[in-house]
Amino acid sequence: MSAEPDLAAILNAVAAGRYPPSDGTVTILSQPSPRDAGVISLTGRSVIFADTDPDWIAAQLPPGDLSAPLAAPFLAALSERLRRRSHSVDMTTCATALPGPPDVPIAELAIGGGRASHPRVARALRYRDDVRCWQTTGGVVLVGRGVAGRWEVAIEVDPEYRGRGLGARLAEAARHLIPVGETMWAQIAPANAASVRAFLRAGFTPVGAEALLGRD
Repeated sequence: MSAEPDLAAILNAVAAGRYPPSDGTVTILSQPSPRDAGVISLTGRSVIFADTDPDWIAAQLPPGDLSAPLAAPFLAALSERLRRRSHSVDMTTCATALPGPPDVPIAELAIGGGRASHPRVARALRYRDDVRCWQTTGGVVLVGRGVAGRWEVAIEVDPEYRGRGLGARLAEAARHLIPVGETMWAQIAPANAASVRAFLRAGFTPVGAEALLGRD
């Protein structure tokens, strides 16, 4: 096990292509906020951010098992200890911001009206700060500040508009909605192959996997 001072610094380094050594180390950190707890795994390296006893965490992980931090037994034990719930293990991707306006025409919606009852909006408000939502014909794109203050995006395409490339256009649009020089992050369920393809076409790069432990 090792100690690192700041989850945001680790994520920023990864976004810049500076990965920690693939030495099987598990880094245990305190939570960056009361809301955010979970596990982020990179190649041969895992980061666990949870406000609980680091010695207890270390005791739950079999030595030499690189998959243990994201395996079901550990996530279940950590969730129970924190009184939280692990929903899924997602692919972690990121992409740099793009200058100028998006290519797809979008209009911002006020949170609290319009599509605020959309499941994507409701979920984003549980997991992110400063959430903003834009709509285009056939879909929505949401941007907010998530784990360790990183920019995160979610998209939703209406069923009748799927298979036309709109998901990739919305994912790329998100890269225009943050300041140049910043990084946009997206967590994608691996089984959602259409979403994976859309984000890859939009220029997002897979960097690892993660499981967030929700308070609901």
